[in-house]
Amino acid sequence: MKLNIPRGTFDLLPGQVEKWQYVENKIRDLCRSYHFSEIRTPIFERTELFQRGVGETTDIVEKEMYSFEDRSGRSLTLRPEGTASVVRSFVEKKMYVEPQPTKLYYMGPMFRYERPQSGRYRQFHQFGVEVFGTEEPDVDAEIIDLGYRLYTSLGLSGVKVELNSVGCPDCRPNHREAMVEYLATKKDQLCQDCQSRLNRNPMRILDCKKESCRQATEKAPRMIHYLCSKCAPHFEAVKEYLDELAVPYEVNTRMVRGLDYYTQTAFEFVLEGKGGGSLGGGGRYNGLVQEVGGPDMAGIGFAVGLERIFLALEEQEITLPVQTGVDCFLVTLGSEAKKYGVTLLKKLRESGLSAERDYLDRKLKGQMKAADRIQAAYVAILGDQELQEKKIGVKSLITGEQETIQLDHLVEYIRNGRKS
Repeated sequence: MKLNIPRGTFDLLPGQVEKWQYVENKIRDLCRSYHFSEIRTPIFERTELFQRGVGETTDIVEKEMYSFEDRSGRSLTLRPEGTASVVRSFVEKKMYVEPQPTKLYYMGPMFRYERPQSGRYRQFHQFGVEVFGTEEPDVDAEIIDLGYRLYTSLGLSGVKVELNSVGCPDCRPNHREAMVEYLATKKDQLCQDCQSRLNRNPMRILDCKKESCRQATEKAPRMIHYLCSKCAPHFEAVKEYLDELAVPYEVNTRMVRGLDYYTQTAFEFVLEGKGGGSLGGGGRYNGLVQEVGGPDMAGIGFAVGLERIFLALEEQEITLPVQTGVDCFLVTLGSEAKKYGVTLLKKLRESGLSAERDYLDRKLKGQMKAADRIQAAYVAILGDQELQEKKIGVKSLITGEQETIQLDHLVEYIRNGRKS
């Protein structure tokens, strides 16, 4: 029986993996420049963590989680997002007792049971950042700037930030009451999901993409008009800092994000034009650390989908400067040359060069074809006669130039040639 890959997943093959490594290295370098440290958490957690942290009224918890019982009857869930796991680790490892703020980033696979489509998979990959221990609005702007810089550093054009404030527990009740009152006579116009949200989390109805719901909420109360004396100046300050950092943004009063833990600042990275759509987003979650069992401590972060980045790069026809091929392909002719070739190959590799040889005992023509196929920069040709004379022939497959050099000069010759 032929076994196929599970629906909603994909293999990363040679040629693709190098592109992912390039983007991952770009992320690590960028986070290092902002003084973020990497954290790695398990890919599964106790189900309760996501029920409490993400929110039981979210689509993720209600419809999309991969949950299962282990042999001891404990309910575990493959992580559908990264923030809850990072917060759990922050609390469990008592990182909050250290001098604050704490600045962390992560990369890795997430899992959601949803309909696979362009840029969306059941196993997907996210990069995210989290900052704990500060409520200052300049931090909000700084991490938004970090995300924006990632996209522009990869060459993507048309990226902007959609920004909103979703308030806090002090000002949300007034908006909630106004929303329920406004939608009381429009309930029949709402989709089934939004009808269930009406009494549980009415603000999320504003973010529904279905046309009937958008029409019903066209003139609905917006949270931005109900912000309290703490949230309103915070939001204005975030905008001022974004202006200072020259990050393009626009206020979108419908945008509330899909997770219950957000407070105050909420934002999305949006790509306009070709390949447009949401690339990722985040916001503040000032009550989440306490909800997971820690102290009352502020937090903010974002997550972006790596698959969505690669889709946008493809649609904008951007080629990443990925290195392929090897520095040197060693061709050996004769039994003694073949035997010594193993040692010579090791010397090349130990010097920091990438090197390869023929493993199928092919003739000269076959070995040269193999070197060309793997995009070798140089071919070093060693026969039994050359070995006795301690010489070796070297050919550049880039320029076509060929010469014979001393055998013990090969490493230096290849290294200097790759530098030029």
